[in-house]
Amino acid sequence: MAFDRFLIAPFNTGLQTDLRPFLIMDDAFTYLQNAYVFRGRVRKRFGSLFMGTNQLESRLSTSLFIGGNGIGITDSTGAASGNVRTILADSGLPLAIGQTFSIGTQLYNVISSTAGAQPMLTSSGSGTFNISTGAYTITGGPADTTIYFYPSLPVMGLTQYESGIINDHPSYAFDTRYAYVFTPGSGWDRSGTAIWHGNNLKYFWATNWQGSVTNANTGVPVMFVTNFNWTPGAAAPAATDDPIWYMSPAGTWVAMLGSPNGIFFLPNPTGSSPLAPYTGPFVQTALMIVVFKNRLVLLNTVENNNSGYNPTGPVYSGTATHYKNRARYCFLGSPLAINAWYETGKDSSGNVAAGAGYEDCPTEEAIISSEFVKDRLIVYFERSTWEFAYTGIDSRPFVWQKLNTELGSQGVFSTVPFDRECLTIGNTGIHACNGSNVARIDTKIPDEVFDAFKIKNDSPKRIQGIRDYYTELVYWCFVNTAAEPTQVFANQILVYNYQNKSWALNDDCFTAFGYFEQQADETWESSAPQTWEEFPATWIDGIIQAQQRQIIAGTPEGFVLRIVPDNPFNAPSMQITNLIPSVVVPGGEYFDLTVINHNCAIGDFVSIQTATGITYPTGYYQVFGVIDVNNITIYAKDLTGTYTGGGTLARVSNIQFTTKQINPYDKDGSDVYLARVDFMVEKTDYGQITVDYAPSSTELSMINEAQSTNSIMGTGVLETYAYPAYYYPLEQNQQRLVHPIYFQTTGTCVQLNFYQTPTQLGNANIATSDFQLDAITLFCNKSGRMQ
Repeated sequence: MAFDRFLIAPFNTGLQTDLRPFLIMDDAFTYLQNAYVFRGRVRKRFGSLFMGTNQLESRLSTSLFIGGNGIGITDSTGAASGNVRTILADSGLPLAIGQTFSIGTQLYNVISSTAGAQPMLTSSGSGTFNISTGAYTITGGPADTTIYFYPSLPVMGLTQYESGIINDHPSYAFDTRYAYVFTPGSGWDRSGTAIWHGNNLKYFWATNWQGSVTNANTGVPVMFVTNFNWTPGAAAPAATDDPIWYMSPAGTWVAMLGSPNGIFFLPNPTGSSPLAPYTGPFVQTALMIVVFKNRLVLLNTVENNNSGYNPTGPVYSGTATHYKNRARYCFLGSPLAINAWYETGKDSSGNVAAGAGYEDCPTEEAIISSEFVKDRLIVYFERSTWEFAYTGIDSRPFVWQKLNTELGSQGVFSTVPFDRECLTIGNTGIHACNGSNVARIDTKIPDEVFDAFKIKNDSPKRIQGIRDYYTELVYWCFVNTAAEPTQVFANQILVYNYQNKSWALNDDCFTAFGYFEQQADETWESSAPQTWEEFPATWIDGIIQAQQRQIIAGTPEGFVLRIVPDNPFNAPSMQITNLIPSVVVPGGEYFDLTVINHNCAIGDFVSIQTATGITYPTGYYQVFGVIDVNNITIYAKDLTGTYTGGGTLARVSNIQFTTKQINPYDKDGSDVYLARVDFMVEKTDYGQITVDYAPSSTELSMINEAQSTNSIMGTGVLETYAYPAYYYPLEQNQQRLVHPIYFQTTGTCVQLNFYQTPTQLGNANIATSDFQLDAITLFCNKSGRMQ
């Protein structure tokens, strides 16, 4: 029988949910998870690699070495003792299960919350940790080796210090407690002695200042950071509050609270010495810091009237007031000058102000986010968008101008810049602002912002966005509590292709995004656990070359990863703190895993890597239970032994997408008989995916229905590797393959559903294979009048 043929290609529309499934574009998908459309094809989602060469170089760490044996370095027998709180000069350091020590390549995991010195988990030697005090002991470890401590706190910010060599600026990271700097070849280590006190909702905003004069150091850049951590209603800055800090030209962190580093905007009215000028009101903190028109601008400020100044201490006290709609700016010069923030016309002791001041926006909404469009500062409020416009008038250099009265932003870090516009996520949609107009861009997925971007539990604060110039995509990580109610951190990524305006979703758990330029050239040793033939990139790809600007992402356990679009698998960025047998069942066994802030859901697949003490030939296992945010249960048939530490988990992504409800004859009022579909795919060595189908707008899986009725309808498996050479010899040399699947079904329409089965995800070769779909060709006929 001759069949009509219909080609669906190229793929450009992506995820589309604004219309019924039979009305969307032919190349659109009603569901698109862990895949996206890219330059005319459906492509597997991006992967990731460690930022360093291994998990230790990719985790935020602090060196426990002050000098002398027995403090932060093992002695000649491999023994050491000390107290992490004492060594780090941080009496308030949170101590918890999941924190880790390393000595060389040897790991020691904290696994007990019981008071007193409790054994740590390690593969050789021994160690104890007192979770109440921070005291540790090491016995039989590597001799004369520095000890590193991993607080395992969530990454709360990633930025670059714009200093040094072009395209080689150092990367800085922040968790809830410390700042860290990355050194190629060594990894992350604590930067300075500054201590922050925020929780896992206090993300860090950073900006770089390069002025003509910076605190008597001409032309030296300064990096300002804030986590907006303050105590409402406090009579004075509390010990757990955090001021604005800056990285000084000398390479140390300086708190901008107190003389002479504070942001004092009204000096002592009397001008009397020695109190002047430090007795005046001051800025305690701000939500955002930007550089605009050669001035440092603070947005959404907390200001203290300093009414209880006492030179014998506490020096700074008074009433802190939150000015949620305020923009405060320094004078035209260095923000570190002694009179930089004095308001115009108010001076003291000869320190004359020269144009500093503030502007309160005429709205009771709070400032949420900001970004530049060319030379214009766009400021997002809760439900409106404004411009902080430059006037050029010295007496009043800035004014507020409203751009939109109903579209605002919900996440401080959800705003992503472009050359002609900036994008942000609001409570009514995803918006683009070009400086004069604000409009929604998510019309293809209009309900996503209402269904997935939940406002409860402070979820909007966890939204982070970044632009990937290499793949021409924007990523937003967000919390989707519908997928797993226990989620705390972001568990989904919304992907936006800004070239073809398409959308997709990924499963992942990131806390912060940033850029990175310090990578060395990719080597075969550091690239991936794949063979030469399997590696999807070429050795001249820019993404693996030195100083190529790349995206990095932080995790809830303090790992920092590189996002690699050409990598088809995820880095093992979840530490297995402990693994113990749970229940033995016929044919296998259940195991309970302690994985801090795992963000896994029932049905997910994970891969065990680098674990010691156990054997795990398969290595890929399904999550059968979520006990709580830190514990999961897996089922394994081949896992044996007693876990001694060092293991990590990688998230295994299941490619899932669903086509429209297809009927090429719907305009003729006819049903469709679908005999076969040819799929054009990019060749892999081991890849495969299952193609299921449902007729007549049902959600019935015809593969499952066939199995339940013992019908012979095939498996629906689409192989993306070449067929045996003795059948199809040419396929061994082809880059693209055309493989058919026979459906033999009829109905008012047919919907194709692509996914990977548990058997496929449990196979390492299949789970780590790339997937790219170039075209679909339908072989079909009319099949009577549409019913």
